[in-house]
Amino acid sequence: MARGKTAQTRTEAEIPPAMLEGSRTVGLREVARAAGVSTATVSRAINTPDVVSADLRERIAVAVKALGWVPDGAARALSTRRSQTIGAVFPALSVGDFAHATQAIQSELSLSGYTLLLACSDYDSDLELRQVRKFVERGVDGLMLVGQAHHPDLAPLLAQRQMPFVNTFVYDPQTHGTCVGPDNRKALMMMTDYLADLGHVRFGVIAQSTRNNDRASARLDGVRDALSLRGLAVRPQHFATGEWSIAEGRSLLRALLQTNPKPTAIICGNAHLAVGAVLEALAMGLRLPDDLSIVGYDDIEIMSHLPVPVTTVRVPSAEIGRIAARVLIARLEGRSCSAPLEAQAELVIRASSGPPPAT
Repeated sequence: MARGKTAQTRTEAEIPPAMLEGSRTVGLREVARAAGVSTATVSRAINTPDVVSADLRERIAVAVKALGWVPDGAARALSTRRSQTIGAVFPALSVGDFAHATQAIQSELSLSGYTLLLACSDYDSDLELRQVRKFVERGVDGLMLVGQAHHPDLAPLLAQRQMPFVNTFVYDPQTHGTCVGPDNRKALMMMTDYLADLGHVRFGVIAQSTRNNDRASARLDGVRDALSLRGLAVRPQHFATGEWSIAEGRSLLRALLQTNPKPTAIICGNAHLAVGAVLEALAMGLRLPDDLSIVGYDDIEIMSHLPVPVTTVRVPSAEIGRIAARVLIARLEGRSCSAPLEAQAELVIRASSGPPPAT
């Protein structure tokens, strides 16, 4: 009878009130004493619950809840050499694709018990390096970065600390296994070929700044390479550089259209520049695509809801985030991951593009 009574589930009411007093300083020993088990059993129930019986897990769960105990992450990290955290440094957090990827990364990591820590570098390689150092000092298990253009001290730091990492939103066959994302050059070659096949020969480009941004550089290479294969090029007066604001897209589009001859097709380096260019063209009384074709890169929601929806390159940002998380977790757990590392960009044709004006 005594043994059967010991095996019964212990309710919160059965935990002595004295144990509940001063629970702000409760630790593993107090939880074990309240549950009537050893500290080793509590540790196993928290870290490897599959090896603990359902009855014991329930008793320990009741004690944890009653005492309000939160496991000491620092202590657990010392014993397991794992913090169950992943650091991610993105150049921007408000941009559509990065925001979608962040949500997907967090969801995927949580399935494996990891917590996501975020930082924003604002395309500043020095700031990115400082943020990575802070993450490493705090004991993250792995890192997610964007692109492959980083501070020269970053790679040696990661190698010295044997820190697993994955670069996102970029794919390069020469660095296969370290990056997950689209081939940015190939994506813009696809867009440029589409416009050239429609008959365009005078191209304008509103490019995103290439400052610490190898993806933007690769997109420019894609435009230039596609045109070069056809014996074409972007004239200097038809080239402008911005960041990612709608206001910049508007002002730069107006500047390009003050040239003579005017371009008949404008390729924008990101979604916000494309939205601005379309809004400004409509404000100037231009008919899209009869007078001018405008296309972009990325596919934020507003692009399909403008008076003239925007043709663009769609990148599967959420899928990139999920796959990057799976790749990093697999690396941490010492197993392979069969997920495709190159994300296929999709050409989304809408009303903002068409053949050049007949004249």
